[in-house]
Amino acid sequence: MKTKQTYTLSEELAGQLTDIGQRLARFRIARRIVQSEAAERAGISRKTASMIENGSPSIAVGQIFRYLHAIAPGCTLLHLLSGDDVLVAALEQREKRHRARELTKNELERLDF
Repeated sequence: MKTKQTYTLSEELAGQLTDIGQRLARFRIARRIVQSEAAERAGISRKTASMIENGSPSIAVGQIFRYLHAIAPGCTLLHLLSGDDVLVAALEQREKRHRARELTKNELERLDF
């Protein structure tokens, strides 16, 4: 009898898989690699790459490592999980909203509650 992988995982473990997938997606985006290209480099299908980034529990660990290597050669899983990648930090900085100019004194007074 076939069981769905999602049902056999605890909520905590499923959350960890989702976190790994999101971090891999951020790594890929920060390096400006499209998902299909990363999948091709890793020797997996684009659908499998999508499943990895979505934290699917049915993905083999080897596929995750191959996908990571395709995105950032030489990068370890420990580095991925540490969250101290300079390219991801630069991406986050670019995504932040920046004010085009400082508010004038009158504008500040109008916004003061």
